[in-house]
This record gives sequence, C-alpha cells and structure tokens, in this order.
Amino acid sequence: MVLGDLVLDVVLAPTEAIAIGTDVVGRVAIVQGGSAATTARWLGKLGARSSLIAAIGHDGPGRALVKALEGDRVTVRAVRIAGARTGRIGVLVAPGGERSFVTDRGAALRLRPEDLKPSWFVGADLLHLTVYSLLGDPLADSGLRAIALARAAGALISLDLASIGPLLAGGRRAARELIAGIAPDVLFATAGEAEALVAGHPVTGLLDYAPVAVVKRGPKGATVLARSDAQAVRFEVATARLAAADTTGAGDAFDAGFLSSWLGSRASGRSLPASLQQAALAGHRAAGRQLSAVRPELTLG
Repeated sequence: MVLGDLVLDVVLAPTEAIAIGTDVVGRVAIVQGGSAATTARWLGKLGARSSLIAAIGHDGPGRALVKALEGDRVTVRAVRIAGARTGRIGVLVAPGGERSFVTDRGAALRLRPEDLKPSWFVGADLLHLTVYSLLGDPLADSGLRAIALARAAGALISLDLASIGPLLAGGRRAARELIAGIAPDVLFATAGEAEALVAGHPVTGLLDYAPVAVVKRGPKGATVLARSDAQAVRFEVATARLAAADTTGAGDAFDAGFLSSWLGSRASGRSLPASLQQAALAGHRAAGRQLSAVRPELTLG
C-alpha cells in the first residue's frame, strides 16, 4: 500500500540546449507522474498486491491517471477533491539527462485525515510514503493518520526521504524529529538526502531512525544498512550502468523492487543479509526497467 501523489508529468525533452526567446526541437509528452504512484505502479507490475491512496480532481486527467494505474494492477483509492484540479509537474530534461521540475500539486495536497477509511488498511503488509506526504496540512495529518491506521492493522512502514529541499524546509532538527517520530521499518534515501540528514556523520547514523536503511547511489549501486543483534550490518550492492535520457521514477521503481522482494524474503525465513542483498538486486532490476523504457503517453480523451 502506498499513500501520496498521483499527478500528470508534462515532460519537455529538447534535443539541444534551451535558447531563450526562440524554440528548439524535442519531445513533449504527458505521462503518469507522482513518486507514490510510480512506486505503486511498479509494485503492481512486479506482482505484489498494490494499492494507492491519493487525491485527484474531478477532471479528465484524474480519470485517465486512475485508469492507467488500474491497467498495472493497482487498486486506486482515489479521493476526488471538488474545486481543485489534478496535480501537474513540469519536467524539463536537459540533453545530458539532468532534470528540473516545476510543481503544481493541486488536489494532491488536499487529502484529509477523514478521507481515509480504516477498511483500506486491513490485510496490508506495508505502507510506503515519501516525505512529500508528511509536509503541509492537511496532507501531513493524513500521512500520520495513515501510519497510525497501518500500524493498527499490523503493517510495516517504509519511508523515502524523496527530496532535500522539502525535507529541510523546517530545518534539520525538525526533519530528524519527524522521521524519528514515525520510526519507519525501512528508510530510503539518495546519497545527498542521507548526507543532509546525518550532517557529516557516518551514513550508519541512518540506523538511528530505522532498523533497515538503503542509500540509493544511482549508477554506483546502493548501500544497505541494517541493525542485527545490536550490531550494524553494511554492504554495497553494485548495479550495471545504463544510458538513460530521463531518470525520472528510477528511485521509485527501486523502492518497489526492494520492498516486493524483501517482504517475500521475510515470509520465507531467509537470513537478514541474504534477504537484503536479494532485495537490493531486485530494486536495481526494477530501476533498470524504468530507465530502459519510454514512459507511455497518457490518453486523456
């Protein structure tokens, strides 16, 4: 189960550098976006029982997004917000692959705690969120309410730090207190996000916040950390380098691959190091599939 954003990505991918005051040739695509939605989509594609809780507008883009996710075997718990349009994110992809974003999250920010139904959480193995879902009211209160409902139903919690800017908007102390209060079972971060949180201390400091932590390092692989019998376990899991014009969603696909494998390994009784290594490899495979495929155009009609 995932809670968070389901939005349109409007992707602008010029074949040459942007020139101010004139036009350049490139690709313009409207595709499914949202970190939470992409994680839910990949969980479904990988065969996991996947559901997404998200707020959208009463509009055609919202309906198209729900239909697209349902096509990937995701149960969508869509809360439709009157008077707000489905969120949109402009993604500018430079010729070298670097991305810039313009965010207009619209209805995605207006999910309320009372919109959540306890029945949605019954039988869930895990609830996954990004930091985006824990910042700003009423969405932040909804994220905390979802965590409480998931814990009451016996589910684990995973959290992706997602972005340095929103994470540190209220200061490093506030960010640390937020994550410590959630006490996730699994914590995902990029190398930059991990450094922002531990602030010059060893990356193993992430284990102060979760018993399992994964640092995603892109083409350099992943660092996997875990607390085992009061000792820290750390190992690196390499990945193959891939040339990708657009890396959007690769980290979310990694989360889905890791979680799907890790939950299966826990059920099978594998040792902690073996299950974590297998999960990281599964995360790399899912990220590779995301990077290798062109995101399908969304049909809005």
